[in-house]
Amino acid sequence: MAPTNRSPFRRTLALMASAAILAHAGMNGVAYAQTPPETTAPGATAPAPATPETAAPAPTPPAPAAPEQTAPIQAAVPNTGPASVADLAEGLLDAVVNISTSQKVKDDEGAGPAPRAPDGSPFQEFFNDFFNKQQGNKGGNHNVSSLGSGFVIDPAGYIVTNNHVIEGADDIEINFANGSKLKAKLIGTDTKTDLSVLKVEPKTPLKSVKFGDSSEMRIGDWVMAIGNPFGFGGSVTVGIISGRGRNINAGPYDNFIQTDAAINKGNSGGPLFNMKGEVIGINTAIISPSGGSIGIGFSVPSELASGVVEQLRQYGETRRGWLGVRIQPVTDDIADSLGLDTAKGALVAGVIKGGPVDDGSIKAGDVILKFDGKTVSEMRDLPRVVAESTVGKEVDVVVLRDGKEQTVKVKLGRLEDSDQAAASGDSAPDGSQDDGVITPDPGENNDMDQPDSGDQAKPAPDAPDQHKGQVLPDAATPKNVLGLSLSLLSAETRKAFGIAESVDGVVVTEVTPGSASAEKGLKPGDVIVEVAQEFMKSPDAVAAKVQALKQEGRRNAQLMIASANGDLRFVAVPME
Repeated sequence: MAPTNRSPFRRTLALMASAAILAHAGMNGVAYAQTPPETTAPGATAPAPATPETAAPAPTPPAPAAPEQTAPIQAAVPNTGPASVADLAEGLLDAVVNISTSQKVKDDEGAGPAPRAPDGSPFQEFFNDFFNKQQGNKGGNHNVSSLGSGFVIDPAGYIVTNNHVIEGADDIEINFANGSKLKAKLIGTDTKTDLSVLKVEPKTPLKSVKFGDSSEMRIGDWVMAIGNPFGFGGSVTVGIISGRGRNINAGPYDNFIQTDAAINKGNSGGPLFNMKGEVIGINTAIISPSGGSIGIGFSVPSELASGVVEQLRQYGETRRGWLGVRIQPVTDDIADSLGLDTAKGALVAGVIKGGPVDDGSIKAGDVILKFDGKTVSEMRDLPRVVAESTVGKEVDVVVLRDGKEQTVKVKLGRLEDSDQAAASGDSAPDGSQDDGVITPDPGENNDMDQPDSGDQAKPAPDAPDQHKGQVLPDAATPKNVLGLSLSLLSAETRKAFGIAESVDGVVVTEVTPGSASAEKGLKPGDVIVEVAQEFMKSPDAVAAKVQALKQEGRRNAQLMIASANGDLRFVAVPME
């Protein structure tokens, strides 16, 4: 038989037909083979095919059974996706609301000249009249509207949303799934977690949802978001949890859930559900260069949000625990200087006077490893767990002190936002007051006033009668240690560097350019208060302690550094 050549067009049609058959099988679970259509009337005999023989045809052998003449073949269809969430969504849609707000904003003045229509334009008169009226209304007010989402947590009418959805609003209106609308009043708001609680007065109980436990959720678990993206209320999207514990620098307690469920503008304040229909997150932020969803959305976890929401409902404000310490990260160098196997915990840089731990239970230089049974893996964990704790509660705190772990009991105070630090007169350099654990900026001392360069270049003269208790005979002689020129604190050095009377230790008069100390940010006017948690009285004491650490095999020396105004920080300097 001669080979048969099929045209590409016919082959394409064949492939498309095959694909159609497979698709049909995939949708119905049953594959049916094609059969040729009947060309004769029912009951009629089909004409015999023409043959070259005129004699009676020989008996035809039985034809083999054709596949198209058999019963339908059952095909195994693989599971191509998750089960439908229609039933789940149907039971939750009524509890998710759309929030519209309006705010009176003063018109900008000096916005520039109004545009004008081209001369001779048939619309010139109307165009110019409109903008002339606008120019005459300068300085007036106009309303600005915004849209967001929320959800009902109590049939009595309590609704949760984001603070940024209703912030500054003069009027808040809640739009329900059945088309009804109610005015809402603000019960309480918390800017640090971006959460707010609203209240409406419904005539009948509302459909509500409850919080679940976000700590049980794992990366890869299915979640569902419902909200009002771009004003399209009642929108349902599904995805998975892509990450946990995300820090996006939105606030002091960042611990966001990351999800790829589509979240867009207008979804803010809406719920993120698990497959049980429980709220395990509140959709708050997205990362998007275009303003639309690219699959990176963030939700406040319910383990953080539920406590804040309850406090806002009860008190109209948050009541957070307060530890009263300044902290900084434990770097690899600091961990090595303290004998820690890994960088973990939160290093206490200072204790606020009059605070809960001003009794000496926690000291500067301690590393907090556990708080109330919860591991502090890194510095940012501590503010969150302290804030979530009950005011007045006694908790066990595990600290590393002098190379050994100790457990101390602490009774928490109440964080009063900015009032605590102001009352103590011991606020953080940047004015921050996170949850009672104040985190200094690593570059906090970079903008301190510096003495004239001429005074920095030469060590200040010493006044022996100003240094009672200094016992070393050469204590007044400047020492060069770790690339630092050190000298005793005296009236002259205090005046030269503007060092407060409350600061004690050994003053840095010069820093060798390119040295390890220079790379760590030390500068003239800094005061070394402690080396390896031991108070320093003189330059010789610093040199002796550094030498002892080298003999112990330490690679870094941990220094407690005080700035001129007394702010403390810890620096681990490599020992060359």
